[in-house]
Amino acid sequence: VSSPWFLFQLDIVRCLYAILPAACLWGASFPFALASVATEGQDPGRMVGGVYAANTVGAIVGALAFSLLLIPGMGTQNSQRLLLGIATLAALLVLYPIARSLRAILALGGAAAVAAFLGWTLSAVPFELIAYGRQFPWRVNTVNELYRGEGMNSTIAVSELKSDASIRNFHVAGKIEASNEAQDMRLQRLLGNLPALLQPAAKSVLVVGFGAGVTAGSFVPFPDVKRIVICEIEPLIPRIVSTYFASENQNVFKDPRVEMVYDDARHFVRTTKEKFDIITSDPIHPWVKGAATLYTREYFEQVRAHLNPGGVVTQWVPLYESNNDAVKSEIATFFEVFPNGTVWGNKYNGEGYDVVLLGTADPLKLDIDAIDARLARADHATALRELVDVGFRSATDVLATFGGSARDLAPWLRDAQINSDRDLRLQYLAGMSPDAYTSGAIYNEILSFRRFPDDLVVGTEARKAALRAAIFGSP
Repeated sequence: VSSPWFLFQLDIVRCLYAILPAACLWGASFPFALASVATEGQDPGRMVGGVYAANTVGAIVGALAFSLLLIPGMGTQNSQRLLLGIATLAALLVLYPIARSLRAILALGGAAAVAAFLGWTLSAVPFELIAYGRQFPWRVNTVNELYRGEGMNSTIAVSELKSDASIRNFHVAGKIEASNEAQDMRLQRLLGNLPALLQPAAKSVLVVGFGAGVTAGSFVPFPDVKRIVICEIEPLIPRIVSTYFASENQNVFKDPRVEMVYDDARHFVRTTKEKFDIITSDPIHPWVKGAATLYTREYFEQVRAHLNPGGVVTQWVPLYESNNDAVKSEIATFFEVFPNGTVWGNKYNGEGYDVVLLGTADPLKLDIDAIDARLARADHATALRELVDVGFRSATDVLATFGGSARDLAPWLRDAQINSDRDLRLQYLAGMSPDAYTSGAIYNEILSFRRFPDDLVVGTEARKAALRAAIFGSP
């Protein structure tokens, strides 16, 4: 479907179908609650206010209990059964005193039996719906379930393809967040290895979002890194998901250098007093609720304020399931805070797929000789092997992903809309294209402005010539 409006209307109909009947029925129960407590000569205002207050308190307690305790503890299926049981019990307590005949008592018993039957036969949420959300209809019977879990903040899943059991996906909020497919592994490794190679003195790292742990695990092979702080809002993800990708993420969750912080990334970055040599962020698509806050000018300013001198920050930007306006907004907002920023590309089937934005606290230098020398060291053998696994055999291969600088892309970004906390414009721009796959065209448009970074590259003439050929020989 080319137009988003059809999908928006379809989503609205789905929401009405799922929520409206229950909302109407629960709303209709309020007059019955008033009738149950009404007495002759009672002040109607006080009575209505008291019932309304009780209803409000109950709604608050129920929302907190189910979201923080019951759903994480027993899942939505059993939580729905419990809610059905509570509602049935409440109805019986209200109606039994006025049941004055055997027929009425039998009717109440029959209603209770029907409620018990409905609760017993209540099915679990289909795994494909948890994993793929709105793409559920055409994903049925395409994956095998490895894990499903409902946490305090997110519902997550791990699956493997039926067509290829070696391919595993991690899903959150009905969307693939990470996988061990080639294009995703290359992106996740690039997010970690690129700043680690460009910042040879890096000792402290902040990773925003655990995902499958591959980006965080990219720092494990670097011996100079002494501290890796990982900020993740959902505790289930590091504890459970990491085990399904342990071979890809260097078993990072159990590395003694790692400190897990379970917090909202914005809150943690804003409140921590610690500064880092590297900060890397791999959020979900900005059209997913809440994700656009990790692409705002204010967030990037907070990130920059928590960089040590010489520090490096990397940020993931999707080109797929997006559009020109959204990508321009993401890149322009980042460059406004990091005016010396650069773009680094990741390809899939020979076309652009997503990109990594790289910003620095100080002017950037790409020292090819120094990077190759580090990769040749014995204590960097694991880091080199990880890079080779995703197609990077040398510093030239890594730096050949260069997609342009802020200065190169200035003409292209002239009409870009800056994403700020005041408007979160990006989530609306990105929301126009959740099913668009024009990443190749967007990336080619970016590359049309790219120039060789003569002012950034340091190294022998032979290596610089090789890098130039690698960049422009296979765009």
